[in-house]
Amino acid sequence: MIRQRVAILGSTGSVGANTLDVLARHPGRYEVTVLCAGSRVEPLLAQCARWKPRYAVMADEAAARQLAGRIEAERLPVKVLAGDAALEDLVVSEHVDTVMAAIVGAAGLASCLAAARAGKRLLLANKEALVVGGELFMAAVRQGGATLLPIDSEHSAIFQSLPEDPASWDQRVDKIILTASGGPFRTRAPASLRDVTPEQACAHPNWVMGRKISVDSATMMNKALEVIEARYLFGLPPQRLEVVIHPQSVIHSMVQYRDHSVVAQLGTPDMRVPIAVGLAWPERIASGAEPLDFTSLADMTFESLDRHGHRERFPGLALAWESLQAPAGTTAVLNAANEEAVAAFLDRRIRFDQIHSVNLATLERVVPSKPQALADLLALDERSRQAARAYIAASG
Repeated sequence: MIRQRVAILGSTGSVGANTLDVLARHPGRYEVTVLCAGSRVEPLLAQCARWKPRYAVMADEAAARQLAGRIEAERLPVKVLAGDAALEDLVVSEHVDTVMAAIVGAAGLASCLAAARAGKRLLLANKEALVVGGELFMAAVRQGGATLLPIDSEHSAIFQSLPEDPASWDQRVDKIILTASGGPFRTRAPASLRDVTPEQACAHPNWVMGRKISVDSATMMNKALEVIEARYLFGLPPQRLEVVIHPQSVIHSMVQYRDHSVVAQLGTPDMRVPIAVGLAWPERIASGAEPLDFTSLADMTFESLDRHGHRERFPGLALAWESLQAPAGTTAVLNAANEEAVAAFLDRRIRFDQIHSVNLATLERVVPSKPQALADLLALDERSRQAARAYIAASG
């Protein structure tokens, strides 16, 4: 068997670590050829020692120089490169068949676009490629003939529950239902959210995730971004996308068909499952996740967003549908604002309940024009960040 050559972008994060865990279970099937991180030298060095990729790429040039010195001292057969351009060159090269795109934020957009245009097997854990890139990114996927496989647990579940022929989705599918755990504050009084600390917001009841996505889960902005992703991934209009709160995180999402039958994907809350699906699809491989034991499951419950105060508790969720119906580029503005707001909250510069205020203010201040190229997206992203930072500074 010819081994798939895999590049992991964001290898030191939680998705990257879980990807390596799955790959370790199938050494004869996959070869890690590229590892990429931002500035964390020690974790990437340990991964290089274990996996011995052909290339290691760091976004930060000073960190890359430090890593190169350590690689040379330990005599590892790994070439160290730095910067976005080097990463883009690698993902389109003959050294890579499959790209795990797990760089957090808009920083991962350029490499995702490059891999899509090169027709790679693209495992998409980076929400921003779709939330920021939108139709521009999907056009690159179509033009390059890339195989796009979602890694978010919800979108992987939807993908697994849809008919195999995408051309039939519009006619056969009534709606897509994304499930949400509700995060750590599902039952908390909305008025008390102003006192939430970063530590409390990062303590998700079901999933182990990075700090940024944990905060997004606590505000349910992650679900807003996932609604936007689903719009572009599956092509259904916003009004046929729904969110239901399912605290147990056993059903990862559902597809309701025209005859009102529902197909759902279930499993333990473990990121290794959608990663294994993406790596092997249409085949199935061992993920390392625990099997679902139906006899030990607690009752599965579901809550409407229109009850229990959820609309008031999670006001940012409605921005998904509003931004999808606004001018092209609005979803990119929302994403940039939210990244800046979450960073400010984690740095204790704003309160938890002010994250939504930052997002609203930025959407009001930045009027986008339809992006035609990556440069337009990056310029819009930067303009939105500047507006969000200005509002944050004024709020302080």
